[in-house]
Amino acid sequence: MNESVVELDITGMTCASCANRIERKLGKLPGVSATVNYATEQAQVTVTEPDSVDPTALVSAVESAGYGATVRVQRPEPDAPDDTAPADPTAPLRQRLVVSAALALPVVLLSMVTALQFPNWQWAALALAAPVAVWGALPFHRAAWVNARHGAATMDTLVSVGVLAAFGWSLYALFLGDAGRAGMHMTFSWFATDPEASDLYLEVASAVTVFILAGRYMEARAKQQSGAALRALLELGAKDAAVLRDGPTGTVERRVPTASLVVGDLVVVRPGERIPSDGVVREGSSAVDLSMLTGESVPVEVRPGDRVTGATIDVGGRLVVEVTAVGADTELARMGRLVEEAQTGKAAVQRLADRVSGVFVPIVIGLAVLAFVGWLVAGGSLTAAFTAAVATLIIACPCALGLATPTALLVGTGRGSQLGILIGGPQALERTRTVDTIVLDKTGTVTTGEMRVAAVSVVPDAGVDEGELLTLAAAVEDGSEHPVARAVVLAAQSRDLDVPTAEQFAATPGAGVQAVVDGEVVVVGTARWLAGSWAVTVPGALAAQVAAAEDGGGTVVLVARGGTVLGAVVVGDTVKPEAADAVRRFVSLDLRPVLLTGDNEGAARSVAAQVGIDEVHARATPASKLDTVRGLQAEGRTVAMVGDGVNDAAALAAADLGIAMGAGTDAAIAASDITVVSGRLTVVADAVRLSRATLRTIRGNLFWAFAYNVAAIPLAMAGLLNPVLAGAAMAFSSVFVVTNSLRLRRFAPTA
Repeated sequence: MNESVVELDITGMTCASCANRIERKLGKLPGVSATVNYATEQAQVTVTEPDSVDPTALVSAVESAGYGATVRVQRPEPDAPDDTAPADPTAPLRQRLVVSAALALPVVLLSMVTALQFPNWQWAALALAAPVAVWGALPFHRAAWVNARHGAATMDTLVSVGVLAAFGWSLYALFLGDAGRAGMHMTFSWFATDPEASDLYLEVASAVTVFILAGRYMEARAKQQSGAALRALLELGAKDAAVLRDGPTGTVERRVPTASLVVGDLVVVRPGERIPSDGVVREGSSAVDLSMLTGESVPVEVRPGDRVTGATIDVGGRLVVEVTAVGADTELARMGRLVEEAQTGKAAVQRLADRVSGVFVPIVIGLAVLAFVGWLVAGGSLTAAFTAAVATLIIACPCALGLATPTALLVGTGRGSQLGILIGGPQALERTRTVDTIVLDKTGTVTTGEMRVAAVSVVPDAGVDEGELLTLAAAVEDGSEHPVARAVVLAAQSRDLDVPTAEQFAATPGAGVQAVVDGEVVVVGTARWLAGSWAVTVPGALAAQVAAAEDGGGTVVLVARGGTVLGAVVVGDTVKPEAADAVRRFVSLDLRPVLLTGDNEGAARSVAAQVGIDEVHARATPASKLDTVRGLQAEGRTVAMVGDGVNDAAALAAADLGIAMGAGTDAAIAASDITVVSGRLTVVADAVRLSRATLRTIRGNLFWAFAYNVAAIPLAMAGLLNPVLAGAAMAFSSVFVVTNSLRLRRFAPTA
């Protein structure tokens, strides 16, 4: 199917009902489905027939609903700040709030404190309240008018009608009633049932406007804070780079903007500088701070041939890096895309809330009318009926429902990005709640995925010690590119051994290597090769050690000189230092660990025993890995799969929750729901904890948003709430939801 995704930036939305209306409007276009996020003010539109619906038609559809839209042609590059964005988009709202509050305060005091009511005070109150009810509440009136022109009603409709009704009633009482007489006094009541309640509602029109403006301002500030982690992530890139160019007198350095880099450029990175783009080290060695990418505070050593990621910091020596990816193809840009895409999604429970808020406003207006008529029919005063109706209009709050999921997602995924955890969206969060089994691929997940020397054994009376044996082996293996050879050479280098240069190197594929070291022939290889081709006898004690090491999954090479075996070097894929701790954390999260590997049973059991896993599936092919996951699911388990290779991609996709290690392949990452950038297994447990915490926050937000309306609307209809209190409570409900979500910023990884 020829399908495309268009992203739109939406303006003019004021509540969740607006987002729902835009979704419905876009959904009426042929082959179009859309998800509109009120918190991020973005729409993700899927078009199944791109030839029949172009982006212009999408923008027109949004504008026909009364809102603004622009196509996001391309996300800003990590190193290209958006200069078009205002420095503080909340400044106009803050100014409107401050002015309205300054005017409303004396109105409220005059209306509530009888002792302050001087002769003709009501006219002074009118002069102060009029700008608040008209100019201060103008955003609500404007939005309500736009929605009314399109036959719709939103939260702004309720606020606008409530404020205008209170202000209009006050005008009627002042000019046509007896409230404008000299010496008029009024008493303030918290309840509509109070027979002494006044007919003047200037304080309601003023205070409700200020309360809701304050709620909108705090909500806007909180939304800015909730998205701060993603903005900080995208702004981490270096702004310029020192590029090596050919000059008249040779190679010279030139400072250029990072955006102008191309693949193949050589850039110089000095201590304290950010690496400008993804690349490969060509010269130099250093330690690189990866904390912005992985959340890990310990720098990683790099040398020629190692890959480095843009925006990480060189904290050691001078590096020359060849650029391998730029712009949107970099790791930083990919992380930004994953986080943005996660934040635009909606959980299933949020879609229920959206459907409720879509019909909520008309129902509230109907309930307000019912309250007004009901009070009159029951014999209540006109003032009591009006107070109950206005309170009902103002107390309702679908905004809290609309903010419940997106604000928690904004904060949760933003915090995750700081810790090197990329959550694919709300669906991934919902799956973590029910997962009871976690399947771990061995190589690269539980183990390092790199061959290392695990042990060195010397034959007694051979005339060499461990250091000398490893020196001889490294001298011969230095001519080979085999992973076992690289592990032996690296072990010698890490011990600072003085490795001599070998001569007459020769290799026998699959068997071993030979060379002349200090005038003597030294061979390094398998026991079978040494016995068959070199007529070397392996001592019984050493043969037993070799058999035990191989049963444990190790690879053993013997070292012989002059026809005599000197000893053996055991090479293997070592268990990650944090693996056992990670398994304990999985168990504490009620997750049953399972080890899945293509290695033999002995190697698999050895690794499982080291980390504390009882259930093992060995000799697994990519197809049988998939079958294993499906088999566990058939037993009734809900399975999370953790892997890093191409051979894990099918199992990751089939699992209820796929978790990819960030050091793995693109295929594994694409098939997963969560990516752990650092590749540390303990962070997988933190990813599960963060996902569950975010989901709990979403559900808590939705519960309180629903409970608020269920409890508050009947109280308002019964005349037990003054409209001033109703306005304050309505503003607080939205602020509560957002601030509750902001608590996720304090999520801490397990020490």
